[in-house]
Amino acid sequence: MNLLGDPLFNILGPTAASTTPEDLEIIAAAEAEYNLDDPLPVRYVKWASAFITGDFGVQFSSDGQPPVSDLIKERLPRTLMLLIMAQTMAIMVAVPWALLAASKADKAVDKISTITAFLFIAVPNVGLAVILKYLFALKFSIFPLIYNASDPFWSRVWQMMLPAISLALPAAAIYQRLLRTDLITTLQEDYILTARSKGVSKRNVLFKHALRPSLFSFITIVGITTGALLGGSLIVEQVFIIPGLGSAIVEAILREDFPVVLAIVMIVTAAFVMINIFVDLIYSLIDPRVRAE
Repeated sequence: MNLLGDPLFNILGPTAASTTPEDLEIIAAAEAEYNLDDPLPVRYVKWASAFITGDFGVQFSSDGQPPVSDLIKERLPRTLMLLIMAQTMAIMVAVPWALLAASKADKAVDKISTITAFLFIAVPNVGLAVILKYLFALKFSIFPLIYNASDPFWSRVWQMMLPAISLALPAAAIYQRLLRTDLITTLQEDYILTARSKGVSKRNVLFKHALRPSLFSFITIVGITTGALLGGSLIVEQVFIIPGLGSAIVEAILREDFPVVLAIVMIVTAAFVMINIFVDLIYSLIDPRVRAE
């Protein structure tokens, strides 16, 4: 028994509920073809073995039951483009924003920066996406309303700008708060105070001495937040009608298309593992002590 529904209904439609001899033969053949007549542990082992080799199964809810890999190949590049653009924007905004706030700690600029950051953090991605779409796509027509996959590459990049901004601003606010705090702490270290006493300018202290040691927590939160950005893309892709992995998994859940859901979940899980490995590599580049260990 499948608590999430019977895959046979997605595969065979009304035939799955029929009791005629001919239809029962069709049902039995479908169960054998898709291993639905095996015990759950056996089905899992077969699915995992096929998944490792790149066989993600077929789309139960699509006509002709095309391979799930076809859907992944079509949708994954769009989601990757959105995530890369959003993370790049978030980092490019957060670092100078944090440097400015840390250099003006407890002054008017820092207080305004804090209020702005908390406002962006408080607004959910979907709310920000709707507001930005209304203002810059509907009202002022600066950005296109929807994404068109058939347009040239740079046109598609431009169409991704608004959804990427919707994801980037809250992430940038989180990065800014964390990096600002670490920068202020680093600026109180003895070697920083010594550099200042020797006449090193505040600008050089910030960029050459304080920024690099303050990046460890920043890099960690960037890696962790990648998952949150992917979760936010589920809704943002719906708002801007972007046919990416986010919209694909929502559609698959609504249609109970389990192979698609499992494939996307496993891909996201693998991405988290790769991101953590990448973060460790970045640590070793920033701090030679980590590389020595």
